[in-house]
Amino acid sequence: MPVEERKVLIIVGFIMVVGCVFGGYLIAGGHLMALVEPAAIEMLIIGGGALGAFIAANSMTTAKAAMAASLALLKAPRFGREEYIQLLKLLYELLMKMRKDGLMAIESHVDSPADSPIFQKYPKVLADHHLVDFMTDCLRLMIGGNMAAHELEAVLEAELETHHHEAAAPAHALQKVADALPAFGIVAAVLGIVKVMSVVGSAPPSVVGAKVAAALVGTFLGILLGYGFVGPLAAAMEQRAHEDAKPLDIVKIALLSTVRGYAPQVALEFARKQLLSGIRPSFADLESELKAAR
Repeated sequence: MPVEERKVLIIVGFIMVVGCVFGGYLIAGGHLMALVEPAAIEMLIIGGGALGAFIAANSMTTAKAAMAASLALLKAPRFGREEYIQLLKLLYELLMKMRKDGLMAIESHVDSPADSPIFQKYPKVLADHHLVDFMTDCLRLMIGGNMAAHELEAVLEAELETHHHEAAAPAHALQKVADALPAFGIVAAVLGIVKVMSVVGSAPPSVVGAKVAAALVGTFLGILLGYGFVGPLAAAMEQRAHEDAKPLDIVKIALLSTVRGYAPQVALEFARKQLLSGIRPSFADLESELKAAR
Protein backbone atom coordinates (compact mmCIF):
# COMPACT_ATOMS: atom_id res chain seq x y z
CA MET A 1 0.00 0.00 0.00
CA PRO A 2 1.43 3.43 -0.96
CA VAL A 3 2.67 5.44 2.00
CA GLU A 4 0.37 8.39 1.32
CA GLU A 5 -2.64 6.10 1.16
CA ARG A 6 -1.63 4.47 4.45
CA LYS A 7 -1.23 7.85 6.15
CA VAL A 8 -4.60 9.03 4.89
CA LEU A 9 -6.37 5.86 5.99
CA ILE A 10 -4.90 6.00 9.49
CA ILE A 11 -5.69 9.68 9.97
CA VAL A 12 -9.17 9.48 8.44
CA GLY A 13 -9.98 6.34 10.40
CA PHE A 14 -9.03 7.84 13.74
CA ILE A 15 -10.86 11.09 12.94
CA MET A 16 -13.99 9.08 12.14
CA VAL A 17 -13.70 7.20 15.44
CA VAL A 18 -13.46 10.44 17.42
CA GLY A 19 -16.01 12.31 15.33
CA CYS A 20 -18.68 9.61 15.31
CA VAL A 21 -18.33 8.64 18.98
CA PHE A 22 -18.27 12.15 20.43
CA GLY A 23 -20.52 13.59 17.74
CA GLY A 24 -23.18 11.02 18.48
CA TYR A 25 -22.83 11.74 22.18
CA LEU A 26 -23.37 15.46 21.60
CA ILE A 27 -26.32 14.88 19.27
CA ALA A 28 -27.93 12.77 21.98
CA GLY A 29 -27.68 15.76 24.33
CA GLY A 30 -24.50 14.86 26.20
CA HIS A 31 -22.04 17.40 27.56
CA LEU A 32 -18.35 17.07 26.74
CA MET A 33 -17.25 18.49 30.09
CA ALA A 34 -18.85 15.49 31.78
CA LEU A 35 -16.22 13.41 29.97
CA VAL A 36 -13.32 15.85 30.02
CA GLU A 37 -13.22 16.65 33.73
CA PRO A 38 -12.55 13.08 34.99
CA ALA A 39 -10.55 12.06 31.93
CA ALA A 40 -7.10 13.04 33.26
CA ILE A 41 -7.28 10.79 36.32
CA GLU A 42 -8.93 7.97 34.35
CA MET A 43 -6.24 8.17 31.67
CA LEU A 44 -3.54 7.94 34.33
CA ILE A 45 -5.11 4.76 35.69
CA ILE A 46 -5.90 3.19 32.32
CA GLY A 47 -2.90 4.36 30.30
CA GLY A 48 -0.39 3.91 33.09
CA GLY A 49 -1.70 0.48 33.98
CA ALA A 50 -1.70 -0.70 30.37
CA LEU A 51 1.80 0.66 29.78
CA GLY A 52 3.10 -1.03 32.92
CA ALA A 53 1.54 -4.34 31.89
CA PHE A 54 3.04 -3.99 28.41
CA ILE A 55 6.52 -3.39 29.84
CA ALA A 56 6.18 -6.30 32.26
CA ALA A 57 4.96 -8.71 29.57
CA ASN A 58 7.55 -7.98 26.86
CA SER A 59 11.28 -7.73 26.41
CA MET A 60 12.92 -4.39 25.74
CA THR A 61 13.58 -5.56 22.19
CA THR A 62 9.88 -6.17 21.57
CA ALA A 63 8.92 -2.86 23.20
CA LYS A 64 11.35 -0.92 20.99
CA ALA A 65 10.23 -2.89 17.93
CA ALA A 66 6.59 -2.04 18.68
CA MET A 67 7.41 1.66 18.85
CA ALA A 68 9.44 1.48 15.63
CA ALA A 69 6.71 -0.49 13.85
CA SER A 70 4.09 2.07 14.88
CA LEU A 71 6.15 4.92 13.42
CA ALA A 72 6.96 2.87 10.31
CA LEU A 73 3.27 2.88 9.35
CA LEU A 74 3.74 6.52 8.34
CA LYS A 75 6.63 5.60 6.05
CA ALA A 76 6.67 3.83 2.72
CA PRO A 77 6.84 0.01 2.75
CA ARG A 78 10.31 -1.36 2.18
CA PHE A 79 9.26 -2.88 -1.16
CA GLY A 80 7.00 -1.48 -3.82
CA ARG A 81 6.52 -2.38 -7.47
CA GLU A 82 9.89 -0.97 -8.55
CA GLU A 83 11.76 -2.80 -5.79
CA TYR A 84 10.06 -6.10 -6.68
CA ILE A 85 11.06 -5.69 -10.31
CA GLN A 86 14.65 -5.12 -9.20
CA LEU A 87 14.48 -8.24 -7.03
CA LEU A 88 13.12 -10.37 -9.87
CA LYS A 89 15.76 -9.05 -12.26
CA LEU A 90 18.52 -9.77 -9.75
CA LEU A 91 17.25 -13.32 -9.29
CA TYR A 92 17.05 -13.73 -13.05
CA GLU A 93 20.66 -12.69 -13.57
CA LEU A 94 21.87 -15.01 -10.83
CA LEU A 95 19.81 -17.95 -12.09
CA MET A 96 20.89 -17.42 -15.69
CA LYS A 97 24.56 -17.33 -14.65
CA MET A 98 24.05 -20.54 -12.68
CA ARG A 99 22.36 -22.17 -15.66
CA LYS A 100 25.05 -21.16 -18.16
CA ASP A 101 28.25 -21.41 -16.08
CA GLY A 102 27.32 -23.69 -13.18
CA LEU A 103 26.70 -23.13 -9.50
CA MET A 104 30.31 -22.27 -8.69
CA ALA A 105 30.15 -19.28 -11.05
CA ILE A 106 28.10 -17.29 -8.52
CA GLU A 107 30.17 -18.21 -5.45
CA SER A 108 32.09 -14.92 -5.42
CA HIS A 109 28.86 -12.96 -5.80
CA VAL A 110 27.31 -14.85 -2.90
CA ASP A 111 30.33 -14.52 -0.62
CA SER A 112 30.59 -10.75 -1.10
CA PRO A 113 27.35 -9.31 -2.50
CA ALA A 114 28.42 -5.73 -1.74
CA ASP A 115 31.33 -6.16 -4.17
CA SER A 116 29.33 -8.13 -6.73
CA PRO A 117 28.74 -6.34 -10.05
CA ILE A 118 25.41 -8.18 -10.30
CA PHE A 119 24.13 -7.11 -6.89
CA GLN A 120 25.45 -3.58 -7.35
CA LYS A 121 23.12 -3.10 -10.32
CA TYR A 122 20.18 -3.32 -7.90
CA PRO A 123 20.93 -0.94 -5.01
CA LYS A 124 17.43 -1.00 -3.53
CA VAL A 125 17.67 -4.74 -3.03
CA LEU A 126 21.27 -4.57 -1.85
CA ALA A 127 20.26 -2.02 0.81
CA ASP A 128 17.96 -4.60 2.45
CA HIS A 129 20.59 -6.51 4.41
CA HIS A 130 18.19 -9.07 5.84
CA LEU A 131 16.89 -9.98 2.39
CA VAL A 132 20.39 -10.19 0.95
CA ASP A 133 21.52 -12.41 3.83
CA PHE A 134 18.54 -14.71 3.30
CA MET A 135 19.17 -14.91 -0.43
CA THR A 136 22.89 -15.57 -0.14
CA ASP A 137 22.38 -18.18 2.59
CA CYS A 138 19.95 -20.02 0.31
CA LEU A 139 22.37 -19.86 -2.59
CA ARG A 140 25.20 -21.17 -0.40
CA LEU A 141 23.06 -24.19 0.45
CA MET A 142 22.45 -24.75 -3.26
CA ILE A 143 26.15 -24.39 -4.08
CA GLY A 144 27.65 -26.54 -1.36
CA GLY A 145 24.79 -28.51 0.15
CA ASN A 146 23.76 -30.71 -2.76
CA MET A 147 20.30 -30.70 -1.21
CA ALA A 148 17.13 -32.10 -2.70
CA ALA A 149 14.26 -29.68 -3.27
CA HIS A 150 12.21 -30.97 -0.33
CA GLU A 151 15.22 -30.72 2.00
CA LEU A 152 15.94 -27.14 0.97
CA GLU A 153 12.27 -26.26 1.29
CA ALA A 154 12.19 -27.54 4.88
CA VAL A 155 15.21 -25.41 5.79
CA LEU A 156 13.79 -22.29 4.18
CA GLU A 157 10.35 -22.80 5.73
CA ALA A 158 11.91 -23.09 9.18
CA GLU A 159 13.85 -19.86 8.71
CA LEU A 160 10.83 -18.01 7.33
CA GLU A 161 8.64 -19.22 10.17
CA THR A 162 11.14 -17.81 12.67
CA HIS A 163 11.32 -14.53 10.76
CA HIS A 164 7.52 -14.18 10.51
CA HIS A 165 7.12 -14.93 14.21
CA GLU A 166 9.69 -12.28 15.13
CA ALA A 167 8.25 -9.71 12.72
CA ALA A 168 4.71 -10.18 14.03
CA ALA A 169 5.73 -10.04 17.72
CA PRO A 170 5.32 -6.23 18.08
CA ALA A 171 1.80 -6.33 16.59
CA HIS A 172 0.79 -9.24 18.81
CA ALA A 173 2.17 -7.46 21.88
CA LEU A 174 0.20 -4.32 21.04
CA GLN A 175 -2.94 -6.36 20.37
CA LYS A 176 -2.72 -7.77 23.89
CA VAL A 177 -2.63 -4.20 25.20
CA ALA A 178 -5.75 -3.44 23.15
CA ASP A 179 -7.47 -6.48 24.65
CA ALA A 180 -6.49 -5.38 28.16
CA LEU A 181 -7.54 -1.73 27.89
CA PRO A 182 -11.28 -2.37 28.44
CA ALA A 183 -10.39 -4.30 31.60
CA PHE A 184 -8.28 -1.40 32.86
CA GLY A 185 -11.25 0.82 32.09
CA ILE A 186 -13.33 -1.37 34.39
CA VAL A 187 -10.63 -1.09 37.05
CA ALA A 188 -10.83 2.70 36.83
CA ALA A 189 -14.64 2.55 37.02
CA VAL A 190 -14.57 0.24 40.06
CA LEU A 191 -12.17 2.58 41.86
CA GLY A 192 -14.52 5.44 41.05
CA ILE A 193 -17.48 3.52 42.46
CA VAL A 194 -15.48 2.81 45.63
CA LYS A 195 -14.99 6.54 45.96
CA VAL A 196 -18.72 7.11 45.40
CA MET A 197 -19.72 4.59 48.02
CA SER A 198 -17.67 6.46 50.59
CA VAL A 199 -19.95 9.50 50.31
CA VAL A 200 -23.30 7.74 49.90
CA GLY A 201 -25.60 8.92 52.69
CA SER A 202 -23.69 12.11 53.38
CA ALA A 203 -23.79 13.72 49.93
CA PRO A 204 -26.89 14.82 48.01
CA PRO A 205 -28.10 12.65 45.11
CA SER A 206 -26.83 15.14 42.53
CA VAL A 207 -23.28 14.81 43.84
CA VAL A 208 -23.51 11.01 43.99
CA GLY A 209 -24.85 10.91 40.42
CA ALA A 210 -22.04 13.10 39.14
CA LYS A 211 -19.44 10.87 40.79
CA VAL A 212 -21.01 7.70 39.35
CA ALA A 213 -20.98 9.29 35.89
CA ALA A 214 -17.32 10.23 36.33
CA ALA A 215 -16.52 6.65 37.35
CA LEU A 216 -18.21 5.27 34.21
CA VAL A 217 -15.99 7.46 32.06
CA GLY A 218 -13.18 5.00 32.86
CA THR A 219 -15.07 2.12 31.25
CA PHE A 220 -15.84 4.30 28.24
CA LEU A 221 -12.21 5.36 27.76
CA GLY A 222 -10.86 1.85 28.13
CA ILE A 223 -13.20 0.45 25.49
CA LEU A 224 -12.65 3.41 23.14
CA LEU A 225 -8.87 3.23 23.36
CA GLY A 226 -8.78 -0.55 23.01
CA TYR A 227 -11.14 -1.02 20.07
CA GLY A 228 -10.96 2.41 18.47
CA PHE A 229 -7.21 3.12 18.45
CA VAL A 230 -4.77 0.52 19.79
CA GLY A 231 -6.49 -2.51 18.21
CA PRO A 232 -6.60 -1.02 14.70
CA LEU A 233 -2.99 0.14 15.09
CA ALA A 234 -1.92 -3.41 15.97
CA ALA A 235 -3.81 -4.78 12.94
CA ALA A 236 -2.09 -2.26 10.64
CA MET A 237 1.30 -3.24 12.09
CA GLU A 238 0.59 -6.93 11.45
CA GLN A 239 -0.43 -6.19 7.87
CA ARG A 240 2.80 -4.22 7.32
CA ALA A 241 4.81 -7.13 8.75
CA HIS A 242 3.22 -9.45 6.17
CA GLU A 243 3.99 -6.97 3.39
CA ASP A 244 7.62 -6.63 4.46
CA ALA A 245 8.04 -10.43 4.55
CA LYS A 246 6.83 -10.94 0.97
CA PRO A 247 10.30 -10.44 -0.66
CA LEU A 248 11.57 -13.43 1.31
CA ASP A 249 8.75 -15.56 -0.09
CA ILE A 250 9.65 -14.41 -3.59
CA VAL A 251 13.25 -15.52 -3.13
CA LYS A 252 12.16 -18.86 -1.66
CA ILE A 253 9.78 -19.67 -4.53
CA ALA A 254 12.27 -18.70 -7.23
CA LEU A 255 15.15 -20.71 -5.78
CA LEU A 256 13.05 -23.78 -4.96
CA SER A 257 11.66 -23.77 -8.49
CA THR A 258 15.24 -23.66 -9.80
CA VAL A 259 16.27 -26.63 -7.66
CA ARG A 260 13.26 -28.53 -8.99
CA GLY A 261 14.66 -28.04 -12.49
CA TYR A 262 12.59 -25.19 -13.91
CA ALA A 263 14.15 -22.65 -16.25
CA PRO A 264 14.84 -19.17 -14.80
CA GLN A 265 11.94 -17.57 -16.70
CA VAL A 266 9.51 -20.16 -15.34
CA ALA A 267 10.91 -19.91 -11.81
CA LEU A 268 10.43 -16.14 -11.88
CA GLU A 269 6.89 -16.53 -13.16
CA PHE A 270 6.11 -18.72 -10.14
CA ALA A 271 7.62 -16.01 -7.94
CA ARG A 272 5.73 -13.20 -9.71
CA LYS A 273 2.43 -14.95 -9.01
CA GLN A 274 3.07 -14.54 -5.27
CA LEU A 275 2.75 -10.76 -5.46
CA LEU A 276 -0.48 -8.91 -4.70
CA SER A 277 -2.26 -7.51 -7.74
CA GLY A 278 -1.63 -3.88 -6.78
CA ILE A 279 2.15 -4.19 -7.05
CA ARG A 280 2.56 -7.23 -9.32
CA PRO A 281 4.08 -6.43 -12.71
CA SER A 282 2.30 -7.98 -15.65
CA PHE A 283 3.86 -10.88 -17.54
CA ALA A 284 4.64 -8.59 -20.48
CA ASP A 285 6.16 -5.89 -18.26
CA LEU A 286 8.39 -8.37 -16.48
CA GLU A 287 9.39 -10.00 -19.75
CA SER A 288 10.50 -6.65 -21.17
CA GLU A 289 12.47 -5.89 -17.99
CA LEU A 290 14.20 -9.28 -18.16
CA LYS A 291 15.08 -8.79 -21.83
CA ALA A 292 16.76 -5.53 -20.88
CA ALA A 293 18.79 -7.38 -18.24
CA ARG A 294 20.04 -10.06 -20.64
